Amino acid sequence: MNNVGFESLPTNSDVRRWQQYLADERAEAAVYRDLAGRRSGEEREILLALSEAEGRHEQHWLDLLGDRVGPPRRGDIRTRVLGFFARQFGSVFVLALAQRAEARSPYEADVDATAAMAADERIHEEVVRGLAARGRSRLSGNFRAAVFGANDGLVSNLSLVAGVSASGASTATVLLTGVAGLLAGALSMGAGEYVSVRSQRELLEASAPGHHASIAVSDLDVDANELALVYRARGMSPDDAAARAAEMLADHTLRDPQVDNDHEAVGTGMGAASSSFAFFASGAVVPILPFLFGMGSFPGLLLGGLLVGCALLATGAIVGLLSGAPPLRRALRQLVIGFAAAAATYLLGLIFGGSLG
Repeated sequence: MNNVGFESLPTNSDVRRWQQYLADERAEAAVYRDLAGRRSGEEREILLALSEAEGRHEQHWLDLLGDRVGPPRRGDIRTRVLGFFARQFGSVFVLALAQRAEARSPYEADVDATAAMAADERIHEEVVRGLAARGRSRLSGNFRAAVFGANDGLVSNLSLVAGVSASGASTATVLLTGVAGLLAGALSMGAGEYVSVRSQRELLEASAPGHHASIAVSDLDVDANELALVYRARGMSPDDAAARAAEMLADHTLRDPQVDNDHEAVGTGMGAASSSFAFFASGAVVPILPFLFGMGSFPGLLLGGLLVGCALLATGAIVGLLSGAPPLRRALRQLVIGFAAAAATYLLGLIFGGSLG
């Protein structure tokens, strides 16, 4: 331990800080236990091991505090929010939050924490990152289409409505344009996403081992087979290719785990198309909601812009959380890009509306 032996009694500030660390460690351990309760197999074991590690950190602060532990305290607000989500959802969203929480550990800068504890927190961040990556891989294909669809709907239809409104068109014309933009954009996004994902899957299938090759595996000469050449052709070193070939011969199956994982990450054509269509439409309807309720062109545009801004902040923050990036920065980036596009279109509407008028 670092500086565990004190020449004088710890200050009240030290005691309060240690008590808060103790509460946070207990709360984080509970989060991992809650997450483990929703999983099975290897993931459950990993999460329980993380919980045990937090228990070791808890014991460190108990030893420092001695009889100054005091009444139980609550973890900080971020840990409590994380615990709530873990109990309610137990999803990749929670793992992404846990990853960020581990990255914010103060132990490296605190002389009362040990170097091993600071190192543990860094390793915990990587462990949680690995667990979160599994979930991100499973949802990345359709999730990507959903997020892009929603953002495209928000930005493109707000820009369209802003441009038409600035040109001096009537409220009915603005509404009709917005509805047309919603339908055209959603259908276009859905069709484009379907073709894109189907094409990507077809390319992956062309790279996957053929059916006839799989049938032939069981009849290969174990002492002089050419199966290792398959894996060498895929970029493996001779030793790695030989080891993989031996593994495949053992279960008589010609598989490529990387190709299988890529298929999972890409998603399905219909799933991506449906997500893209639905989320583009849900985003595109936001800027025209005020017009649906009879508001005039300029007031409707202002309210629609406010609603779109809130939605852009929300989607940006969600993407940031799931990707492990700062959510506020991603949210503001989405907002600036969306409003910049709408402002540019509004100015063009003023220019062309005035020239045509």
